[in-house]
Amino acid sequence: MALEEAQNQEKQLRPPVVVVLGHVDHGKTALLDTIRKTNVAGKESGSITQHIGAYQAEINGRKITFLDTPGHEAFSAIRSRGAKVADIAILVVAADEGVKPQTKEAIHIIKETKIPVIVAINKIDKAEANPQKVRQDLAVEEILVEDWGGTVPIVEVSAKTGKNISELLDMILLVADIEELLSDPSGPTKGIIIESSLDKRRGYVATALIQEGTLRVGDWIVVGTIVGKVKSMESYDGKAMTQAIPSDPVLLTGWSETPHIGKQLNVATSKAEAETLAEDNVDLAPLLLFMGSEPAAQNPNKKIFNVVIKSDVSSSLEAIDSALKTIQSDDVGFNVLDYSIGNITEGDVKVASSTKAAILGFRVSVEDSAKRIAEKRGIKITTYDIIYEMIARVRDDMSELLEPEVKRNALGKLRVLAIFKKDSKSIVCGGKVTSGKVIRGALIDVMRGKDLVMSGRLAQLQQNKQDVIEVNEGLEAGIRFDIVKSATPSSEIKEGDILEVYEEEKVQRSL
Repeated sequence: MALEEAQNQEKQLRPPVVVVLGHVDHGKTALLDTIRKTNVAGKESGSITQHIGAYQAEINGRKITFLDTPGHEAFSAIRSRGAKVADIAILVVAADEGVKPQTKEAIHIIKETKIPVIVAINKIDKAEANPQKVRQDLAVEEILVEDWGGTVPIVEVSAKTGKNISELLDMILLVADIEELLSDPSGPTKGIIIESSLDKRRGYVATALIQEGTLRVGDWIVVGTIVGKVKSMESYDGKAMTQAIPSDPVLLTGWSETPHIGKQLNVATSKAEAETLAEDNVDLAPLLLFMGSEPAAQNPNKKIFNVVIKSDVSSSLEAIDSALKTIQSDDVGFNVLDYSIGNITEGDVKVASSTKAAILGFRVSVEDSAKRIAEKRGIKITTYDIIYEMIARVRDDMSELLEPEVKRNALGKLRVLAIFKKDSKSIVCGGKVTSGKVIRGALIDVMRGKDLVMSGRLAQLQQNKQDVIEVNEGLEAGIRFDIVKSATPSSEIKEGDILEVYEEEKVQRSL
């Protein structure tokens, strides 16, 4: 007990780490932008921020750390590694739209992680705003807010006008106080990688969120099997740092290769210890990406959409991977031939050429030489700024590989009154249209009660001995139909049989 008390005395309150989740375009980035007081939202597309992945805001002398790169998929990728990265979740819901599919997805994440949640109803400045409907929608999803008798705090805000933003920040600090977030800056240093990329000037860079201890410039660091030595350290606003304490997000250089997001960072006392730690770690993260890929050799009955994927940072690759795994079909699959970080190059086009694969890029550029070769070889290159648009493209391309659904549209029925001529290939008969209409060129099923006698196509249609295109209900008609298939070799048409006349429509299926 004495040891435990001594350890607790060493621990200090640390800033809360907050993740902002919600449906696309409901104002996540605008909300963070208003808090940060910089114009990020106006410069970026699809409400996805793009810098080191986290920043800190100071309110009344207290700090709050916001994670602003992990959207639903990237945040899910971090969680899938068993990492607890955030202390509090802000669920952003637009007052004029209410709960949407990605809102439900965010709620699922929040329930699964069991972290405290604060609801921020955004866009209350809009004329169509209906905060009460949002509350009702949330109640259906078992998120019962405080003013509806529940326990979930709720704040109505406008990221556009800044209304109630300070109240939201106060609520974050209140929830943090209740949670009593403690850490020991003097203990063993641990953190988690929340972003990584390749910088042309500085080499491999990664953002780490420090969770325990103190990280210093010159420290040997280990992430999975990757060893590095902290060469430089920057804060979220680009200022040089010499050390970082719990809840600090820091941009680190000095990596031998790109560390994967969601992996734990540990500090070693020496290079030898770092290498020993790395040897003990089995890094399966790269192998786990795009496990949904299904080469034709594995399932020859499936049609396969081949694709090469390039992205700006590793978390984007994980986000794309996570989103692609939601596309499920027994008839078609996708095969990621290659994936990596960086701009689209000649090498990517060459990889795609063998199978005429599509090349999809997320927040990357296409090198001019790659464009020229792709044009020559007929390879499609498309780049995106929004992951959901990229996934929609893959879904559409996979849908095009599906065999169309054949839909039967009933036209009418004709009762056979007389048979004039028949042979093994065609039948000439007369009858009365009892419902709908019969149309030349339509398909025919000859029915006797519930039994199918034969099938064919209406080749010629006459009324009053004149060739016509169609004959309507209540009128008599003479027809010649070509036999396509008989129920048995001895099947014959008889007076009183019903001809069911129909058309077939091919409908493109979608995933």
